[in-house]
Amino acid sequence: MTLFPQPGADTSAWRILHDAKADLWVDHFDGRWLVQTREAKMPGFLLPPGEGVARSVYWRPRDKAAGTAPERVSGEEVRERFAVRENGASFWIDFAAGYSCGIFTDQRLNRRWVAEMAGPGQRVLNTFAYTGGFSVMAARSGAETTTADLSGTYLDWTWDNFALNGLERSGHHGVKGDAFGWLRTFARQGRTFHGIVLDPPTFSRSGKDTFRTDRDYGSLAALAVSVLEPGGWMLCCANTHRLSGGHFERDVFSGIRSKGRKILSSESPPMPPEFRGDDYLKTLRLRVE
Repeated sequence: MTLFPQPGADTSAWRILHDAKADLWVDHFDGRWLVQTREAKMPGFLLPPGEGVARSVYWRPRDKAAGTAPERVSGEEVRERFAVRENGASFWIDFAAGYSCGIFTDQRLNRRWVAEMAGPGQRVLNTFAYTGGFSVMAARSGAETTTADLSGTYLDWTWDNFALNGLERSGHHGVKGDAFGWLRTFARQGRTFHGIVLDPPTFSRSGKDTFRTDRDYGSLAALAVSVLEPGGWMLCCANTHRLSGGHFERDVFSGIRSKGRKILSSESPPMPPEFRGDDYLKTLRLRVE
């Protein structure tokens, strides 16, 4: 078993072990391990290495429907939320939060890219924002951010992450509700952005409407580009094995071009190195005329 080393001194949260064939995933959160498996029990062979590099080992079954908080297997008890570092930014982690504990480590390089693209004078929209990781990175670079999520709890978590990084809320906006609805509202208002992050769940339902990444991403991209400034950038992500990289690119490009916009540049970067061999996360980084 090979454990992936710390990516850098400015990062204390990463996927230390990723083995999709064995249905085994381990995230390292500043000395605390969160183990996930398809099996209904913690694999015993992980304890010796875990106890050698982590002061706490927690485990949970990888079942989104369960939404259960992880259970302590060894080491000290994690009773409260704690902060981790990634690309020099700080984020709150909460093992008691259920299915997800604060950040998705597979987006580390994309969050860094957003920080590089954003800057003073820019307006950045982060949709399906969860705890606002992309918003934090854009704000740290001096951009004005708008953070959209269905959950008021996650919007509050976003502002906690802002405070953790010494960022003032003034000049930043949070909107609660369906991202599709907000994109339509922004278009009607004539409100535009220099950068837009699209990182939707694989499947979601809002009222009578449903969204599936393998079916509806083109319409999402079309809505987003309608509020993108000329020459602006977009980060488009799809978290699913059901959609190939080529299919994803065709959907995104089709949606953008349906609005008469031209794609100036695009790249499809790989996931962080510890995730290689498992291509579930598709990413497109775009500039649009």
